[in-house]
Amino acid sequence: MIKENKNILENNADKYYDELKSIIKNFLDKLTVEFSDIEISEDKICPIFLIKTTDSGVLIGNSGESLRALNHIIKKIFEKRFSQYDAKNKMQFSLDINGYYESKIETLKNQTRILAERARMFKSDIKMSPMNAYERMIIHAAFANYPEINTESEGEGKMRRIILKYNKNK
Repeated sequence: MIKENKNILENNADKYYDELKSIIKNFLDKLTVEFSDIEISEDKICPIFLIKTTDSGVLIGNSGESLRALNHIIKKIFEKRFSQYDAKNKMQFSLDINGYYESKIETLKNQTRILAERARMFKSDIKMSPMNAYERMIIHAAFANYPEINTESEGEGKMRRIILKYNKNK
């Protein structure tokens, strides 16, 4: 049953993408936020819905807090509308505003590479700053094929962080 639901999502991706774009447009209209376009790009992890707007500050907020909240709300609306799929088969997607999140993730990856190099050089573990689940997932994926560095998450809630662990056996 699970594979069947996943195949339904994959086979109807365009339909769901169009529906998701409609949900985003309606939500932004209700917020009275002007936007010029919503583009969809395929990422390695999930599709990204890029909202192009001149009101980016309102949608991004302080350190991306509003963008994270917008992501959460749109995901909940989408899940409620398509509740015939169980929680294990949620359609994964992310919202971005004028490329803000993309550049933030790229900066985070670069900072992590520098910290990983320090961990290798000093042969010690490095604790990173707390980050949200999506950012942690990006870091875990980025270091999946690095034999000298293992990644682990520790902490709870907003204080959850990644530890770059030097693997002494490699």
